[in-house]
Amino acid sequence: MKLSRLIGRFGVDVDAGSFLGDTRIRLLEAIDASGSISQAAKAVPLSYKAAWDAVDAMNNLADQPLVERVVGGRNGGGTVLTDYGRHVVAMFRALESEYQLALDRVTARLASPADADPHSLRRLMRSVGVTTSASNQFVGPVTSLRAGEVTFEVGVRIDGQNEIVAHISREGAEQMRLNIGRELHAWVNASAVILLTDDRVRLSARNRLWGEVSRIHAGPVSVDITLALPTGRSVNALITREALAELDLQEGRRVCAVFKASSVTLTAFD
Repeated sequence: MKLSRLIGRFGVDVDAGSFLGDTRIRLLEAIDASGSISQAAKAVPLSYKAAWDAVDAMNNLADQPLVERVVGGRNGGGTVLTDYGRHVVAMFRALESEYQLALDRVTARLASPADADPHSLRRLMRSVGVTTSASNQFVGPVTSLRAGEVTFEVGVRIDGQNEIVAHISREGAEQMRLNIGRELHAWVNASAVILLTDDRVRLSARNRLWGEVSRIHAGPVSVDITLALPTGRSVNALITREALAELDLQEGRRVCAVFKASSVTLTAFD
């Protein structure tokens, strides 16, 4: 059978797993065109929650927020792309075009048995994509290391104000070749996050991230709460409907996301 053309699906990983793909880029483009995440979600199509989850993930992995909420104005506010977000979209589309040109060159080489390299396509298509159930994903440099008899305590700076602390085994620390400044990816399951509204409560959990409730998505059993951090990052927590009522959570309320250092999973990608 004659090979006519290779068509690939392009993605960008930014040293920390899957970051950008066709669906997310189309979502960003639709947000830029409509100024509304609900309209953009319908255009892709995605569910409203899935669209916000994608936006939160991109904002958490990027150096700067790609999407921002706008409050007030003639139309009552909305969701817009930042200048940085538009730059990222333009970069992706340019790289996507170059990627297809590379596939076209590989197609031409494979068409000639004398020049065909069986490993060319594998090297070109290989990526470091990572799929995980953890809804909270952060990336940043190691800022502190403390060795214990059994475990290492690792501090990872996720933005200008917040640091995440993780406990990992000595074997894990050696395998990742940890040192100050090394960039790591931190994963935290939303089910491991506890929400507090009283800053006087004392807990042994090392990680505390204060923010404001930006979204409340109630399901049949649990409630997905999104906290917006002052720096543009976000944190998700899964709580019960009873906890939602007890804490009297509403959009705009100041809340602290708390999780243990043992709940943080660290990954290195180089």
